[in-house]
Amino acid sequence: MASNPPEAPPAEAPAADAAAAAPAEAAAAPPEGAEAPPQLPPIIIKKVQPDGHGGAHGGAWKIALADMMTAMMAFFLLMWLLGAAAADQRKSIAEYFQPTNSPKVDKSGGSTGFFGGQSLIDPKALPLHLTQSGIIQISAPGRDENESTHEDQALPQGLSEAERRKIAAEQDEKNFENLQAKLKAQVAGDTKTADLLSLVKFVKEKEGLRIEILDSAGFSMFSSGTNSLAPEAKALIQKVGESLKGVPNEIAVRGHTDNVQFKASGNNNWALSANRADATRKYLNDLGVDDTRFSRIEGVADSQPVDPAHPSDPKNRRISITVLYRDPMKGSKG
Repeated sequence: MASNPPEAPPAEAPAADAAAAAPAEAAAAPPEGAEAPPQLPPIIIKKVQPDGHGGAHGGAWKIALADMMTAMMAFFLLMWLLGAAAADQRKSIAEYFQPTNSPKVDKSGGSTGFFGGQSLIDPKALPLHLTQSGIIQISAPGRDENESTHEDQALPQGLSEAERRKIAAEQDEKNFENLQAKLKAQVAGDTKTADLLSLVKFVKEKEGLRIEILDSAGFSMFSSGTNSLAPEAKALIQKVGESLKGVPNEIAVRGHTDNVQFKASGNNNWALSANRADATRKYLNDLGVDDTRFSRIEGVADSQPVDPAHPSDPKNRRISITVLYRDPMKGSKG
């Protein structure tokens, strides 16, 4: 019976592999005495992330500058439009942005909303009258330098009725003093009217400031029995009209006569005094006083003489022009 040959031990297999690898290593190794090839440096790859040159040369600042210039242009355009608007228009704009139900905190600027309260440059916020004191005075194009906009007449918003009436009365008192001083200076400074200054009287009364122009033995405002103004009277009323343009108050005109009655029938002192008052109104209107400012025109004949003891005295013939106190709740007419 035949027997199988014995298997080779497994430990000899690695030796065979090592023997096969030895000739390959000997072939790869340089011969003895030969120089080894030089070692190449390692390759290093460096990735650089762009940083935008530190942000200094980017475009973001140009957008910020454009936004700022646009905002400045819009702001100065708004200031120009407000300067070109009339006082009544600015008041309407302020009332439009004024909240109707906002509680009153104080009277400081902006306390009651846009354009509300009192600012430091408000002439009514401090006892002193402050005006613009800059070297360059800004004026809107197309506006006369002497045109009065009555900016100092605008009352602060958010005040009670009593406070508004008090402030309006204080403003009127100051305006009346300025009006009286201005009118006296104008009459005295003109050779045509300087001699008539003594016939112009100023009376403070409940309704306002009454300006009376009296007749005298040598001066009469109207021709006898007519409502035709004499040239000297026109020159005097012209001074009054120029002074009235500087205040926004309403005006009442009243005509007076003496007790001398008309001999002819069909006319009387009541109609004559009313016609003379209306003739004065028409002439003031021609001088530039707005017709809407006249509150009433009336004639009282000889019922209110200056000298009751002498009802036929020429000075009882006169024209009374009363600058009325303003009603802040009604609004003044310009």
